[in-house]
Amino acid sequence: MKRWMKAVLLVATGVILGVPLMSMGYYTMVRTSTPQFCAMCHEIRPAYRDWQTSSHGFNTQGVVADCMDCHLPAPHDTFDFFYAKAYHGVKDVVAHLFLDEYDREKNRHHAWADISNDQCMKCHRNLLYMPDKRGAMMAHRTVVYAREGYEKLCTDCHRYLVHKPKSSYSYSQKL
Repeated sequence: MKRWMKAVLLVATGVILGVPLMSMGYYTMVRTSTPQFCAMCHEIRPAYRDWQTSSHGFNTQGVVADCMDCHLPAPHDTFDFFYAKAYHGVKDVVAHLFLDEYDREKNRHHAWADISNDQCMKCHRNLLYMPDKRGAMMAHRTVVYAREGYEKLCTDCHRYLVHKPKSSYSYSQKL
């Protein structure tokens, strides 16, 4: 067989195997990245219901921040994103299969500690320009530009913003 035929055969084999594998990987990533997928485990359903009634899941602006937006690093950090997604997935499956009791309060505190300010800042980039809310703007400045030893997490103040049990949806009338 000629040399160029071997190269064409290798490329064709790579395309024939690679395209379906990449497609299945992408499809799997998309399907497992929805809040509805997270809510399939009974341990997560209360958090899912709380999220649905929060301003991050339901608001008049139509902007939705789902599970991945807060609980995983930005997707452009490809290695960190896939590592964190795999780690959280395996951890949740192991907890689902092997733990007798799911300690929601303990896991809530772990989640708050795991959410970095960068994850909040992916969406909330305008924290330092709120002319009608000077106090909030100044408070956020102490977090964004924290002095050494005075660092805070966004969840230190906003910990019950999303996963707070509510009986119904509530709207913010401000646009």
